[in-house]
Amino acid sequence: MRPHLDEVADDMIQEIQTRVREYDRPGDGSYSGTLRLAVERVLHFFVERVADPGHDPAPVTDFFRAIGRGEAGEGRSLDAMQTAMRVGGMVAWRRMTEGAEALQVPPRTLGAVGEVLMQFQDELAHAAAEGFSQAKAAVAGEMQRRRKRLLDLLFADPPAAQEAIADLAAAAHWPVPRTVAAVALGRHHADTRQPAFPPDVLADLTRRTPSLIIPDPDGPGRAKLVDRALSGTLAVVGPTVPLMEAARSIQWARKTLCLVQRGVIEADSGVIRSVEHMSTLILFQDEGLITSLADLRLAPLAHLRASQQDRLAETLLAWLQSGRNANEVAMRLHVHPQTVRYRLRQLEELFGDQLLDPDLRFDLEIVLRARALLADNAGERIMPPARAAVGESGEVVSLRRG
Repeated sequence: MRPHLDEVADDMIQEIQTRVREYDRPGDGSYSGTLRLAVERVLHFFVERVADPGHDPAPVTDFFRAIGRGEAGEGRSLDAMQTAMRVGGMVAWRRMTEGAEALQVPPRTLGAVGEVLMQFQDELAHAAAEGFSQAKAAVAGEMQRRRKRLLDLLFADPPAAQEAIADLAAAAHWPVPRTVAAVALGRHHADTRQPAFPPDVLADLTRRTPSLIIPDPDGPGRAKLVDRALSGTLAVVGPTVPLMEAARSIQWARKTLCLVQRGVIEADSGVIRSVEHMSTLILFQDEGLITSLADLRLAPLAHLRASQQDRLAETLLAWLQSGRNANEVAMRLHVHPQTVRYRLRQLEELFGDQLLDPDLRFDLEIVLRARALLADNAGERIMPPARAAVGESGEVVSLRRG
C-alpha cells in the first residue's frame, strides 16, 4: 500500500475537485497545497493505523480540528469538507479493493481494513466538527461581549461619543437604528425559561436589572414581536427615543419597573409600557417632595386616627375628582349620600377656606392621588406629620404616621 500512496493521493484530489465545487480552485495555489497536505496526511496516518491500531491519532485529529476552525472562520459550513471526506474514502476503498483482488487478500482481512477506514473517517469528521463548534462559540462569545459593551455605551450618562458607538456597532454587526426603546426586566426564577429575542435586539441579562435595547420599536409589527418575545416575563418598555438618548429610556423603564415591583403600578397583563404611566412616573419622580407637600397640605388630618384619615382622604379625593358632586362621590365610594355629606362637613371644618382655593385643591389632589396609589397597591401610606393628641383620659397620645 505504501508505494502507491502518491498515486492514491492524486486520484483522491482529482475526484474531490471534480465532485466538490468548493475545492476546485485552479488559480489558488495555496488552497491546492493545503488540500494536498490534508490528503497526504490522512493517507499516511491511515496506513500507520492499519499497521498499528494503537498509533497515536492526535496529530491528524488536531489537524482536522484546525481545519474545522478554519472553515468556521471563513464563514463556511462543514458540508463541503464532509462531502470531500466521503469522496476521498470511496476513492481509497476502490483502490484497496483493486489491490486486494490483485494480491488475493482474504475477504476477512479486507473487511477489517474497511472497518478501520470507516472508523477513521468518523474520527476525522468528529474532530473537524469539534473545531468548527469551538470557533463558532468563540466568535459568538466575542460578539456577545461587543454587544454588551455597546449596551454600556448607549446607557452611559452622559452619553458616549457618537463615533465610538458607530464603531462598536459595526464591530458587533448591529445596524445603527434611528430610534430605540430600552427595556428593564424583572429577575427570573431559576426554573423560568430565558426569553428568545430577535437578533437585532441588544440584551444583557447579567446586569443587576437585566436590560435590552429594541431598535426601531415603533416599526410595523415590532410591538407584537416584542410582546411575544417577552411573554411571561416581567418587562417594562421605556419610551421611544433617538439612539443617543437611550439612557433616558432605560432610566424611565427602571423607574417604572420599581413602581411595578412595589405595587404602585399594576402588572395586570402583558408587557408594561412607561408611556402609559407617565402621570404616575411624574408623581413619583421625587417622593421626598411629594411627602413634604403631603405634610403641608394634609396637616389638618394629623390629629385623627389612621382609619379616620383614610376615610376622609378617600372622600376628599373622590370629591375633587368628581367635580365636587356629593352624589357622584357616594356612587364612587359605594356609601350613602348622607354619609358623604357628613364627611364633607368634617372636611370643611378641618380645611376651611383651603377647599375654595383652586391652587390648594390642585395640591391636595396630587398628594391624595399619590397616597391612594401607595395605599391601594402596596400597603404604604403618605400621612401628615405625627402630632401629639390628648386622649379621653387626659394623657398625651402619640399618633404615628402610617
